[in-house]
Amino acid sequence: MLCTRCHHFEAAPDGVLCTACATPAGFAAPPGAGAPKVWLRSPVGLGWATAALLGLAAAVDLFAVVADYLRYDVTGDLVAGDGGAGVLDRADTSDALTALAAGAQLVVLLACAVVFVIWLWRVRVNAEVFAPDGHRKARGWVIAGWIVPFVSLWYPRRIVLDVWDASSVGDRPRGHALVNVWWTLWLLTNVVGRFLANMAGEADTSQETHDTTRQLLFADALDLAAALVAAVMVLRLTRMQDEKARRGPTVPAAV
Repeated sequence: MLCTRCHHFEAAPDGVLCTACATPAGFAAPPGAGAPKVWLRSPVGLGWATAALLGLAAAVDLFAVVADYLRYDVTGDLVAGDGGAGVLDRADTSDALTALAAGAQLVVLLACAVVFVIWLWRVRVNAEVFAPDGHRKARGWVIAGWIVPFVSLWYPRRIVLDVWDASSVGDRPRGHALVNVWWTLWLLTNVVGRFLANMAGEADTSQETHDTTRQLLFADALDLAAALVAAVMVLRLTRMQDEKARRGPTVPAAV
């Protein structure tokens, strides 16, 4: 059976705790903290669930890109003066697909946001087990950092970087390139992407719709890239924590 405390290692044959949790100096308890306040819990299930939802978001974004392309194509025909019944039917189909894609993107985004924050909370708590003093932001910012204006532009990245460093195996943390790419794409899709989407929503004439649809296509492609990189980042960090936890507590070398 799994340890009833950390839910990660196998419990000892004659008990309900694993060796690490049963040992006072085990890595599940921060040094000098007396009774431990946080316990290591496996992030694997949450990590895969988060990555799966991000993969679904990428699939929805791909559908949106296709819908945008069809809309761009048919509005080009309308701008060229082709108003036949076939073109009008394609325009109606394009509008329906675009609306469906927008609705699906919103639903999946909300689901991703909830599960991602739950996963981030889990890996942050684990990181406090690995490195109790290695975090520059309080745990509450794992949630508040996404919704408080202005600080939301960099607090989540800072939190993920601290978790990343604490979860790295070895004496030196792994490079931050993946985290930086993820955060850059996230900012772009929220700032540039939303701006372009708003411009597309204000189009009235066929010409304006044709021109702004190209921008909307770019915004949806940016969302697609951001979702894929986020999924890779989630899986990488989850694997890092799992690997570090399986190595067990670090035993100081004899002097």
